[in-house]
Amino acid sequence: MVKKFIILLLVAGMGLIFFDLFTAYQSDENLNRTGEYYAQNAATDVGAANLVTAVVVTYRGLDTLGEVSILFLTAAIISFVLKFRDEELEKNREVRPTSEILDTATQVLTPIIMLVGIYIFMNGHLTPGGGFQGGAVIASAVLLMLLASPKMKISHTVIATIETISGVSFVIIGALGIAIGGGFLDNSIMSLGTFGTLLSAGAIPIIYIFVGLKVGAELSNIIGTFSQAQNEIK
Repeated sequence: MVKKFIILLLVAGMGLIFFDLFTAYQSDENLNRTGEYYAQNAATDVGAANLVTAVVVTYRGLDTLGEVSILFLTAAIISFVLKFRDEELEKNREVRPTSEILDTATQVLTPIIMLVGIYIFMNGHLTPGGGFQGGAVIASAVLLMLLASPKMKISHTVIATIETISGVSFVIIGALGIAIGGGFLDNSIMSLGTFGTLLSAGAIPIIYIFVGLKVGAELSNIIGTFSQAQNEIK
């Protein structure tokens, strides 16, 4: 009884807090000084048609580095916690065969999903999207393959190689921005090109390629680890 009463008080308190925030909320009609600078100067400074990309990759590049690092640590922790010995991996439970519809759909859709993911992170400086979104789409293709073939084993060596190369390249480009440009991940280390075209915004397309590959590899690693945990005999 006391436990239920405490839970009720907590729920009521949270409801009161959110109600106060909802009733007192007032949207800003004008941009603040930082937002106004981004809106007026991002196209000239960065050369990216997507303003969000300009902010995330260049003006706040260190934040992006932190986000990628957090995702890497998450994948590493999950792999460490769900680490298996060789004898454990040999003891797999029996799984029901997947349907022909799922198998056929996987063969057709997987290449398309991969291409969409690549398109998203290669055009992140032009259209909504970027490295994180494109990497997540690529990882969804890996998830679809595991659903169709639960016994499929993901090569952690390949994933680790892609992840390492992408991460090191990302940091190297960031360091070049400090050495050659005006700061970490400064995209002006390369020509800004023609505004609105694929080869524009300086180094941003290359940065997003490495971010997309790294995020895709890390999420695929998480998915593969959970798949192995599901197949393990308890």
